[in-house]
Amino acid sequence: MPFRRFATHRPFATLGFVVVAWLLLPVGVKTFSRASFFELTAPVTVAADYARGLQEYWSLRLHSNHELIVAGRDLARINASYEFAVQQNAELQAGLERLEALLRLPSYSNYRLEHARVARRDFSGWWQRIVLRKGQNFGLTVGAPVVFSGGVVGRVTEVYSTTAVVELISSPNVRLAGVIEGDTNAMSYQGGLNPTFGPPRGVVEFVPLDVFASPTATKRLVTSGFGGVFPPGLTIGVVTKVEPSTDGLFKTGEVKLDERLGSLTEVTVLVPLTPE
Repeated sequence: MPFRRFATHRPFATLGFVVVAWLLLPVGVKTFSRASFFELTAPVTVAADYARGLQEYWSLRLHSNHELIVAGRDLARINASYEFAVQQNAELQAGLERLEALLRLPSYSNYRLEHARVARRDFSGWWQRIVLRKGQNFGLTVGAPVVFSGGVVGRVTEVYSTTAVVELISSPNVRLAGVIEGDTNAMSYQGGLNPTFGPPRGVVEFVPLDVFASPTATKRLVTSGFGGVFPPGLTIGVVTKVEPSTDGLFKTGEVKLDERLGSLTEVTVLVPLTPE
């Protein structure tokens, strides 16, 4: 009878022993084990992403010639608008450089744009992150901001040989300073506890009392540039609601993030040219 009772609880005893042994291991050993495991699984992640790309390629081959002609025509229109936007951007950049020279202002923080493909997504209630198909082999660094056409994606938290982990702004582990577009009062943004398949959201704190927002009159929240991680003016999301905080000195609010964060396939990493 005692042996049968021990056999029943044996899996729990083994699990408890493993957990205690892991907790007692030095931090250096845990870090090395984590990095080694990630490096070993990286080829599988990259190979799976290549397989998905190949599958998409062959699925596109099944489209008719008429569909391809229509898609090519639409793409030509988009390229024409992008070419015009590039010319405008070059003119604005030249004007900004002239103003900086005349006013003797410090030049804008320089970054190297590194485009990367998303290899895997890890979403849960506790973290929101993606794995990129580039790492140390392309000069990515920890802390580098990641953006896309809709604004801020997140920041690089781990870099390995051929992959990198990005913590999304929807993750509760991400905090950054933001401002309401057109305002100068900084406030604190933090990711929220988002459900796996729900729309991404965050919270904003230390909102001035004179700021009002509602679902019908939203406010655009952008990066302030404080802290030196994210350049100023990048879109974080839209503030959909604010209400007085418990101390009555400020307001707290909800921020609706871009829903494309959960389905990104390509992002851009802003690699600092002079990393600290």
